[in-house]
Amino acid sequence: MTPRLLALGDSAWTLEFGSAIDPAINARVMGLAERVAQARGAEPLMASITDVVPTFRSLTVHYDPLEADATALGERLQVLAQDGHQAMQPGRLWHLPVCFDADFAPDLPRLAEAKGLSPDEVIQRLLTATFRVYMLGFQPGFPYMGGVPPELHMPRLPAPRQKVPAQSLAVAGEMCAVYPWDSPGGWNLLGRTPVVLFDLRHAEQPALLAAGDEVRCHAVERATHDRLAAEIARGMPRETFLKAPER
Repeated sequence: MTPRLLALGDSAWTLEFGSAIDPAINARVMGLAERVAQARGAEPLMASITDVVPTFRSLTVHYDPLEADATALGERLQVLAQDGHQAMQPGRLWHLPVCFDADFAPDLPRLAEAKGLSPDEVIQRLLTATFRVYMLGFQPGFPYMGGVPPELHMPRLPAPRQKVPAQSLAVAGEMCAVYPWDSPGGWNLLGRTPVVLFDLRHAEQPALLAAGDEVRCHAVERATHDRLAAEIARGMPRETFLKAPER
């Protein structure tokens, strides 16, 4: 499918690759993001680009309207987008510890009952899934992740909670997320990770996850969750969670 070029005001172009949440479409989005990043350092026309924002199905390229030849830039982006290449560099694979204690997972029993499963069966299905980060949005560092097993698809809550605790693992429809901050939210809360998803101590990249990354979860007891939370607060390296846990 030929991507569609849309003007977003006078300082951004959006290229749409489709209308569905689909790994192949998102791979084309991420592929274009890579090619734009490479071109920014090699082509004078691309030097006016200020930011690149991937979503499920589109890429928005922001530019300085006082510096750019907007028409020529849009035409060049269309050329880069039409070759159909997917992302050349795979995203990182994160291994997040998750505690499923009852006070961390208030919606787990209800989801299990609705699906005719036991809570342990729901947890096992979550632990065998690989979630793909399609985009960040809603709040800084909030990852919209696909890959929820179809048998666990669940609508949002009829009324959102006024406060969802930070680091809560949640599902809604076919999507999974982890709330980086205490905030209102209407997703189904199934567990909690001690891993901080947005940390300003990492000035260059405060968000832990990025579009194109993948996430796998492994279950931990409450004592392990609390110990890891304390170690993370003291500065445990993020790279720790790029390694698969020892069994």
